[in-house]
Amino acid sequence: MKKKVLITGADGFIGSHLAETLLEAGYDVRAFTFYNSFNSWGWLDTFPKQIKEQIDIQSGDIRDPNGVRKVMEGIECVFHLAALIAIPFSYHSPDAYVDTNIKGTLNVLQAARNLNTDRVLITSTSEVYGSAQYVPIDELHPYQGQSPYSATKIGADRLAESFYKSFSLPVTIVRPFNTYGPRQSARAVIPTIISQLLAGIEEIHLGSLTPTRDFNYVKDTVSGFIEIEKSDQTIGEEINIASQTEVSIGELAKELIRQINPNSFITCDTKRLRPQKSEVTRLLGSNQKLKELTNWKQKYTLSQGLEDTISWISNNLERYKADIYNI
Repeated sequence: MKKKVLITGADGFIGSHLAETLLEAGYDVRAFTFYNSFNSWGWLDTFPKQIKEQIDIQSGDIRDPNGVRKVMEGIECVFHLAALIAIPFSYHSPDAYVDTNIKGTLNVLQAARNLNTDRVLITSTSEVYGSAQYVPIDELHPYQGQSPYSATKIGADRLAESFYKSFSLPVTIVRPFNTYGPRQSARAVIPTIISQLLAGIEEIHLGSLTPTRDFNYVKDTVSGFIEIEKSDQTIGEEINIASQTEVSIGELAKELIRQINPNSFITCDTKRLRPQKSEVTRLLGSNQKLKELTNWKQKYTLSQGLEDTISWISNNLERYKADIYNI
């Protein structure tokens, strides 16, 4: 019997890759997409017809407890990825982040408890750690709510922890560091740089260049989710998915400029700067726990991942508005 799994946020960047990979691995996949009047399934719309026909696609709203409970019926494992994730937009609309990230996660947890769901994987973010107080950042690092986004994800994580400790719900908190790759929107730094360069823009607009990040290629992130789901030792745990290497935004931009258009140069755009106390200056994650509890291995170097991402964006450049700031 195939294991019946649900992916919330399956229409998004990581969710669509996870749906694809789980299907290839022999899982029975149900995808929960955000309801809209256009009947758009996000990135799932780009899948070949024969792939889409193998996925049980259902639309709704993660903020709606009834819809969440209905879509979770008959599911053995939930991969909960549905969230609002853009940090700049969280300054503008924090209420929406509370409703989606905290209340949405609560809806999944309540439904899982009521339905006796076998496994629940809650997607966290490295942003919950804030600027590194030590490196590599392990799962014992203090939490710091340096943006409304990170604060809501901390809240969602702690709710998940409470359901494990209060009700023995088989929860795992999965904490990817900065994921990149094909299908990522320009609200993230790597597609922002690449899309501007491929569009022929020579003055590349960026925010702060000094922060460092730990980048995971999306296929490595997805394999982390799947390996975590396979291991019973991960129940009740919080687990980083990290490459355990770091690169500054400035160094990254210079390398992409070298590869795509050496005539380009970087301009600091003040509207892209985070408030000073909100900027996370350093992220470098530990993957030791992930490797101890699962069979996960990183397969892609940063250079390999960037090569794939450049190629994909080059073939999909019309999807990007490279001349405006995507928050």
